[in-house]
Amino acid sequence: QVQLVESGGRLVQAGGSLRLSCAASGRTFSSYAMGWFRQAPGKEREIVAAINWSGSSTYYRDSVKGRFTISRDNAKNAVYLQMNSLTPEDTAVYYCAGGQFSSSGGDYHYWGQGTQVTVSS
Repeated sequence: QVQLVESGGRLVQAGGSLRLSCAASGRTFSSYAMGWFRQAPGKEREIVAAINWSGSSTYYRDSVKGRFTISRDNAKNAVYLQMNSLTPEDTAVYYCAGGQFSSSGGDYHYWGQGTQVTVSS
């Protein structure tokens, strides 16, 4: 069992940066791939980025490539999402998830409660 708690979301101006963190409890954290998803009001949840258990493979949705970086520290049971050059279109609740390395939310079994990111124009 893995419990996930996100932090770092806040209001930021367009062009700014944020670093989201996800703290995981449980001794099996390093065996799971981790993903960041987001859901904006009135929109479906979408994958933002994913990283495999070792950090050797990553995935990004096209709209964040070159701006966002996902990373993990298995010694600290943590996964991060560095977000640069933010735009209002990045406004959403961001969720951390653990499961299989995939771009599909259905392959992730553990979810955090979410952290709000709001980008003002």
